[in-house]
Amino acid sequence: MSKKNMIIFGGIAVLVLAIIGGGFFMLWHKLSTLGNVKPEGEAAKTSEKSQNSIGPLFALETFIVNLSDQGGKRYLRITMTLELEDPKYTDELNKRLPQIRDCILTILPTRKVDDLQTIEGKNSLREEIIGKLNTLLGKQIVKRIYFTDFVIQ
Repeated sequence: MSKKNMIIFGGIAVLVLAIIGGGFFMLWHKLSTLGNVKPEGEAAKTSEKSQNSIGPLFALETFIVNLSDQGGKRYLRITMTLELEDPKYTDELNKRLPQIRDCILTILPTRKVDDLQTIEGKNSLREEIIGKLNTLLGKQIVKRIYFTDFVIQ
């Protein structure tokens, strides 16, 4: 073999080793960044904490209403708890309890059994009640509604 061929083979070998080494480096770098997802993970934990923190709760008595199905023989028994934005609103809700119950009692009988048997139907009911109550109260007081009893018969 001539000296020229040996230099060419040596250069090719170095080039191949450099490519393989670069590939391993990129793979190692990619795997190491997968384990270091702390900034996004911490942000997710922070937002999860804010979603998991529960504000003051205001329990309502059980509602029993006829549903708007044909024949009117189906009824709903529902108990709910309101999550409030601030504990200072508890007194206001106690004072306006008849209005709050009336507002909810005008919404519940308009629903049909088929609407309330799905998750989407229950979430729609929640959103409608929250919207009407906050409109009635004149400010964003009710943050969430939790159904603690939900029976259709």
